[in-house]
Amino acid sequence: MHRVVITGIGAVSPLGLTFRDSWAQLKMGVSGISTLSRFDSSGLKWKLAGELKGFEPGAYLPSREARILDPFVSFAAAAASMAAEDAGLTTLKHAPLFRDASVIVGSSRAGITTLEAAALTVATGKKRLSPFVMPVSTLYLAPSTVAGMLGIQGECLGVSTACASGLHALGEAFRQIRAGITTLALAGGTEAPLCRTCFKGYGAAGALSSGTSADASRPFAMKRDGFILSEGACMLVLENYAGALKRNANIYAEIVGYANVADAYHMTRPRLSSQIHALQKALRDAHLHPDDIDFVNAHGTSTPIGDAVESAAIRSVFGSRSLPVTAAKSMTGHMLAASAAFESACAAMTLADGYIPPTINLSDPDPQCDLSFVTRLEKTDATYALTSSFGFGGANAVLILNKCR
Repeated sequence: MHRVVITGIGAVSPLGLTFRDSWAQLKMGVSGISTLSRFDSSGLKWKLAGELKGFEPGAYLPSREARILDPFVSFAAAAASMAAEDAGLTTLKHAPLFRDASVIVGSSRAGITTLEAAALTVATGKKRLSPFVMPVSTLYLAPSTVAGMLGIQGECLGVSTACASGLHALGEAFRQIRAGITTLALAGGTEAPLCRTCFKGYGAAGALSSGTSADASRPFAMKRDGFILSEGACMLVLENYAGALKRNANIYAEIVGYANVADAYHMTRPRLSSQIHALQKALRDAHLHPDDIDFVNAHGTSTPIGDAVESAAIRSVFGSRSLPVTAAKSMTGHMLAASAAFESACAAMTLADGYIPPTINLSDPDPQCDLSFVTRLEKTDATYALTSSFGFGGANAVLILNKCR
């Protein structure tokens, strides 16, 4: 089995248009939540969102593609381009590495913005439907666009497992490299769900916060009432450890454990026993004991039942010790599949940078969520980090990272 390391990170998020900018804002406890402006929200109950501000797809894609592609594809292309550059893989001499690399991209909603616009066109009958509707809205176009942009001809997959999609994409890339199927992979998540259909849909399911100020994204707080819907993308370069050493690559962290577990239970309601199973399975995969984990990057969506079940699972597996727990969604909102990948990158960066970002908006923690939450930027010499993602339909994913000294 081969060791697997993270050598590049790229992201666009409500906190910034690069991962480094997003990380800096995260450390300072800055919220990326603001009043929804992506479309006319008249008549909608939900008025907040985590939007990308100033994103220009033309900076990463040819003008024609930038014009016709659904935003979820453009976000993925931008994040992948930055991840490849961060990993030092942008010159022609690295073409052989890319040729047989894998691209695995997760998305829950894929091209729903394009599909909503197309449905309106069909309903009104005022103009012809664009010939690009079907290709640009399919999930596979995100990984295939990344592959085409970088000249990758290896395995190319789209993953859709609700909120866990981005983490499952990373986990499957990890498995491929560990098994020797490939030596290099670009993997992560992308999402562009800021459209009326998603707001009404998630709202009807009771998942969205009805808050009107930026502090409405409040994971584990007593007054939490749902998540804030956000957009963004995060892509990581995963690489065979020996190959990374050979080319003297910068290493953020090593991936040492992964679990993919199904609830087999309910369409939206999480199952405690299954989340416990996922955490324990990842620990076994990493050959670690619960006491080895130094901090947890929680899923923490800010839904009443979701946070309570996750807290119970963490407490069940890790006991009563003061294990630091943080929740990035308090600042980013819920980027769905992109959050899963972004939070994995943040866990890796915590190990590399030595800081755990705070959970904001947590002045009134729920007694049911009796964990050791980090509410101010905290210095750490953590060796092992765990990050998790739990999606609708019972899609559970857990990743464990090592500092890789």
